[in-house]
Amino acid sequence: MWIFGRKGESGFGAFSTAEDVTKGIDGTGLTAIVTGASSGIGTETARVLAMHGVHVVMGVRNTEAGRTVKETILMETPDARVDVIELDLSSLASVREFAAEYCSLGLPLNILINNAGVMAPPFTLSKDKIELQFATNHLGHFLLTNLLLDTMKKTSREHEKEGRIVNVSSEGHRFAYKGIYFDKISDESSYSPIYAYGQSKLANILHANELSRQFKEEKVELTANSLHPGGIATSLLRHHSFLEGVVDWVGKYFLKTIPQGAATTCYVALHPQVKGVSGEYFVDSNKAKPSSLAKDSEFAKKLWDFSLGMVAP
Repeated sequence: MWIFGRKGESGFGAFSTAEDVTKGIDGTGLTAIVTGASSGIGTETARVLAMHGVHVVMGVRNTEAGRTVKETILMETPDARVDVIELDLSSLASVREFAAEYCSLGLPLNILINNAGVMAPPFTLSKDKIELQFATNHLGHFLLTNLLLDTMKKTSREHEKEGRIVNVSSEGHRFAYKGIYFDKISDESSYSPIYAYGQSKLANILHANELSRQFKEEKVELTANSLHPGGIATSLLRHHSFLEGVVDWVGKYFLKTIPQGAATTCYVALHPQVKGVSGEYFVDSNKAKPSSLAKDSEFAKKLWDFSLGMVAP
């Protein structure tokens, strides 16, 4: 259990679970995509949204695991609407296929939760020859979001309801610094797994902030925010057996449970307190301050242009 943290202005804190922060909220009529929903906080996010009537589309790399999660959700909430579509965020081709399939279904899209990620693996290149963490954590979500923006804008107009984009980042973004890995993301000689992870998590925040700026400029009813879910013992640590051992030993005292870890995501995605709030960074279901670099609007524009070039067909 997380032993630190108090309730903030929202009325919630580090102890709050995803069910706590969504209590009494009716999500009927909303449709959400949750990436990486076959494990960890992605699974809990999908479960809780579905429990509140949201039609959840799970974008997952392992569709068998995704279908198992779907069956579990339906056992708990028999009238839940849950679909599973294959999505490998590390592959730009897979992202395009997912977006094309989703759009072909004619579904609306109110909420996009960019949750999937990998953490500090050994140096690995994606199918597109891009460093795996940058490819998965940022670039795949960047492309996915761009491909679905028209659907989200159309939905917000037709439903007369605000659409929300939620980027799951991390306090790891504070390990990042300007320039490195954006320009050398496929260079093994300068590779550090932790710094590369931090850079990808910084990119999540910058992406949300630049989206928010564009939405305000276009005067569309969409918001984009980022968040840190908290320290959680999940499969993200699978590349670091020593850290897994430490987590097993002290985790119950210092780490959040998965239901607590999914709370901020569900809060930002669904809670009426967040209506109209955009370009913010959340921790423990409250607004928080990211690093100064994460608030650099010029750097956010640079990343946007760099990412557009990387995903160009």
